[in-house]
Amino acid sequence: MKATKLLATAALWALCSTAAFADTTIEFIQWWEPEMPAGALRGIMDDFEKANPGIKVTLVSGPYATTRDQIVVGAASGTLSDVVGLDGAWVNGLAKQGAIASMDPLMANAKYDAGQIADIVKVDGNSVMFPLASFVYPVFVNLDLAKAAGVDKIPGTRTEFADAAAKMTDAAKNQYGWVLPLSLQNPGGIQNDVMSWTWASGGSMLKDGKPDLENESVVGTLEYIKSLHDAGVISPGIFAKKEQDKVEEFVNGRVGMMVDSLAHINLIRERNPKLNFGISALPAVDGYTGKRGLPYASWGIGISEGSKHKEEAWKLVEYLMSPDVNGRLVSIANAFPGNVNAKPDFSKSDPLFEEAFAIFQSGHLANEFVGLPVAEELMRQMGIEVQKMFDGSETAKEAAANAQKQWLTKF
Repeated sequence: MKATKLLATAALWALCSTAAFADTTIEFIQWWEPEMPAGALRGIMDDFEKANPGIKVTLVSGPYATTRDQIVVGAASGTLSDVVGLDGAWVNGLAKQGAIASMDPLMANAKYDAGQIADIVKVDGNSVMFPLASFVYPVFVNLDLAKAAGVDKIPGTRTEFADAAAKMTDAAKNQYGWVLPLSLQNPGGIQNDVMSWTWASGGSMLKDGKPDLENESVVGTLEYIKSLHDAGVISPGIFAKKEQDKVEEFVNGRVGMMVDSLAHINLIRERNPKLNFGISALPAVDGYTGKRGLPYASWGIGISEGSKHKEEAWKLVEYLMSPDVNGRLVSIANAFPGNVNAKPDFSKSDPLFEEAFAIFQSGHLANEFVGLPVAEELMRQMGIEVQKMFDGSETAKEAAANAQKQWLTKF
């Protein structure tokens, strides 16, 4: 009888031990794995598992659009993965829906230094997203076209940019100084090519989290861009152009300058290996001496509110945001780090990435559309008013005021 009891006790102890030391599996949904070299992200997950015995990571990967749809469905059904790859345009809706968690208590419990994060996206005061890898939008300059036009240095101020654009414009040759995409179908030009001028000079389109489009900085930006339009230095067809159209014109040598993502450097090299081009931070208002705001898009990361393994999920977020791992990941992705102490290795990348990193270090990330409600719709509404301004039916002040009224209805 005693032997039977001992065997039963031993069996129970073994069962409890197995349960106590069973692996916790967390899901990580993102669109990054297909955009990285084969096995790269999985390799980083394997290293995380080695450093955190007892935690396993299942990658849920797919193209951007598919991943977005899966996240929307998962958020609605309460089946969202533990760790979530995020786009800044989705964050507000997911947070208001209660689908993604505030990482503030997790940071506090871990005594985590939030100062090392390049940018923290907040909704209603809660930290819901870290940009893990950022793709900055500098100014691309066709150096051969600039030299031929007598432009001896890349513009650093708005006045220098306007002068360079004028010199590089020759309508008879279908050649223009700048290209501006303002398609309403894909309204990202408002973010990347218009408001970026405001952020570059330390300005803002918000005040206390609310729209503030009638301030001097925003109106000044609109007036400046209108002046470039009136001077005839912008490539025609502005209202129909999308981002890919401006890249096409730059690749083919038809425009001297464009604002664009660093992610397109390799594409430009492939399409036109002979194109001699350089990059710089966006020009600032004359006399501005502060840090330049750098428009960006990013691979954001957050944690599901419905996750039953938030502590383990936080460990993965913390691991990916650590200086060494973050530096390794962005080196593979040709992006900039989410941790200010990370040092990417661009030795095997295009030389311009290293030059861009210096620009990145001397400025700060700036994209006020990240985290806003219905961000794309806000861009579209402003795009309509900017088009009216270009047509001459509104002044810059009127365009800003009308966009402000429409934006307020969304907040």
